[in-house]
Amino acid sequence: MSEKIKVSFAERVALLELNRPDVLNAIDMEMRRDLLSSLEQAARDPQIGAVVLTGAGRAFCSGADLKGAAANPDGTIRRTARTLLHDFQPILETITRLDKPVIAAVNGAAVGVGMSLVLACDLVVMAENAFLMAPFVNVGLIPDGGAAWFLTQRIGYPRAFELLAECQKLDAQRCLGLGIANRVAEPAALRSESLKWATSFATKAPLAVALTKRIARLSTTVGLSEIMTVEAELQTFLASTDDAREAIAAFGERRAPSFHGR
Repeated sequence: MSEKIKVSFAERVALLELNRPDVLNAIDMEMRRDLLSSLEQAARDPQIGAVVLTGAGRAFCSGADLKGAAANPDGTIRRTARTLLHDFQPILETITRLDKPVIAAVNGAAVGVGMSLVLACDLVVMAENAFLMAPFVNVGLIPDGGAAWFLTQRIGYPRAFELLAECQKLDAQRCLGLGIANRVAEPAALRSESLKWATSFATKAPLAVALTKRIARLSTTVGLSEIMTVEAELQTFLASTDDAREAIAAFGERRAPSFHGR
């Protein structure tokens, strides 16, 4: 694996860092492959309870790397569908389906598909000087990377359409007010606060966290009746796990539970 994704571990948290700071972490083919591989490894590793995604340098991600597009526009057009469906879609879907919380620690600009990466994450912490932007309409394109779907799910259609059609630049406080960001942090404290938050999730019952994420994601697209049915099935399963028994025992013994994902 290249150094375009730096991976480090601390207290059951995997920190994935987009690492092309010289180009504001623009995503090229190699970075796409490495990011997907790193996410898949985090999904498989039972020692990882949460993931933090951030960027190196002064940007989170400036979007897809368009180097060469101007020189070969026809080739770029031919590759557009494949890039979206075969390269970016698996990354975004892996984040949403990962049975562990994924926190975006947005350290600077998150533009284009960089904004989509942020919106795909379960939780968002933004530095005070960070911003999101989808400037597609300004260059004669539609928002891609699932940006319209993710944003509409978070804030509803009228506001999402307005922000996307006007290519508005959304600073951290605006994102917090709209419900796009969960927290805003001082730039120097962004990473430590995000890791601390991720660690708090990593200490909880892994199966309960995973299935809470699953049912919350499902709740954005199906009705109450279906959710109640799924809820009953999942709750029956969880009630039979060792972790649930451990939680009850720990409560009776007035101690902190020790969860093992079983």
